[in-house]
Amino acid sequence: MKSSLELNNIALSTLPESAYEYSQVWRKNLSIEKGERVLISAPSGKGKSSFISLLYGLKRNFTGIYRINGEDTRYFGPEKWSETRASVIGVVFQDLRLFMDYTGWENLAIKGKLPPAVFDENTIRIMADHLGIEHLLEKKCLTLSYGERQRLAIIRSLLMPADFLIMDEPFSHLDENNTERAIQLIDNETRKNNSAVIITSLGSDYQWTFDRNVIL
Repeated sequence: MKSSLELNNIALSTLPESAYEYSQVWRKNLSIEKGERVLISAPSGKGKSSFISLLYGLKRNFTGIYRINGEDTRYFGPEKWSETRASVIGVVFQDLRLFMDYTGWENLAIKGKLPPAVFDENTIRIMADHLGIEHLLEKKCLTLSYGERQRLAIIRSLLMPADFLIMDEPFSHLDENNTERAIQLIDNETRKNNSAVIITSLGSDYQWTFDRNVIL
């Protein structure tokens, strides 16, 4: 069976009724397969952060069914979710969740030591150079701009060969040139593992060719 994320008739008690109007996700059936590029267009108030948290297993207060590779996540315990996050689903949260008192290298090393992630210094330097932050890896994250942190978080997410990479507005603080370079890196690295890429946006398609644009 091909790897997939399936949402069937999902609803959240925390969302206002207006969030369900015109949505192609909430109270609908949505399936995303490994290898796809999917843009989730999410106007304010439609539950974008809740959607990301749900996919990553951090939000459990929903009705409906969420399956990962055919398995009903309602029956996932902490150990199963830990395994899933380690090998099936990678993420870049909007708030990035970096350790601010750690350097860029230290943040990447923490992720790289968790199997099946790979901490290869040469590969990381190549990716960091491509994104223009190679010279910043020895600096603490608290000294970096938000855009520099976003690029670091993107590299961190690419250390794990996940089936699905979900990214919450990962280019919100990047200019057009840095966005283009980040897209090139993400596209190249995820194609090596045929990973699906799921990116949320307030409306922009980032000039990337997606297989689908889904309205949240």
